[in-house]
Amino acid sequence: MLNRTAKTEREGRTRRAAGIEKYNSNVDRRTSQNGPLIFSAFIAVVVFSCVFVGGFALMGEFNVWWLLGALVVAWAATMCVHIAMQWEKVVIFRFGKFNRMAGPGLYLTIPFIEQTALKADQRIMVTGFGAEETLTSDLVPINVDAVLFWMVWDAKKACLEVENYYNSVSLAAQTALRDAIGRASVSEVAIRRNQLDQELQEVIEERTSVWGITVMSVEIRDIVIPQDLQEAMSAEAQAEREKNARMVLAEVEKDISSMLVDAANVYDENELAVRLRTMHLLYESVKNSGGTVVIPSAYSEGFADAGLDRAPDSLKSGK
Repeated sequence: MLNRTAKTEREGRTRRAAGIEKYNSNVDRRTSQNGPLIFSAFIAVVVFSCVFVGGFALMGEFNVWWLLGALVVAWAATMCVHIAMQWEKVVIFRFGKFNRMAGPGLYLTIPFIEQTALKADQRIMVTGFGAEETLTSDLVPINVDAVLFWMVWDAKKACLEVENYYNSVSLAAQTALRDAIGRASVSEVAIRRNQLDQELQEVIEERTSVWGITVMSVEIRDIVIPQDLQEAMSAEAQAEREKNARMVLAEVEKDISSMLVDAANVYDENELAVRLRTMHLLYESVKNSGGTVVIPSAYSEGFADAGLDRAPDSLKSGK
């Protein structure tokens, strides 16, 4: 049973890794190379035709040596004439040392003396990376997925300073993410996503700038917390909200009690205020119902003319 559970967890991690890595830019796919290949084939055909036709015109007959010569010249022409696409920068070495940068467009090389060391794609690249079962500062294992947007701004440095700049960027981003998670608590990781994005961008930029690579942005896609901890955090959040609600209710009751004390003091000092309040409550109780209120004789004194006549005296005594 334990082996089955461990196997299921490994399969889940594998699916998660495959899910985030599907956003990676495919460095092996170069659909843009169709143009350069067609151009090289065109150069080979044109040069071969010119040499073969010229040899045939000079000799007046077919000669296998002219055929072989035309093939050699066509092959040499394809090694000399190249084109680079608009988003490509080409690093050219001469005798194993850096010579120049070329592209985009048409460029020439000397066969066997100059070599194309790197064709750097200067478009924005996408790298998905993650940190699985990484411990936070409060020792909670979490899984975090993120996406990195970056580009090569100096093809020379990308060729000379690092062996494989694409894999190096991915590993640097993953290491920076693990370090950032280890310095924060699980609640800080869940709440401070924007701050974590900015921190990761600065750290990765510092590491990759020496490789001629700049980081455009880093975005946290998903944070997975263990199920048991999710339930505990939910219970904690509910308890905190209930605590806040009780505190607010207590503050309201405190304010209401203070207001009632003030009103009681006013009613205690002025008998007329009590009678006016009584009349107001009776009015509010019958104004919308349209009913009739029968007032006992003890309460009717408040409506008697004699009681109203004594109102100025009561006001004076209250003063």
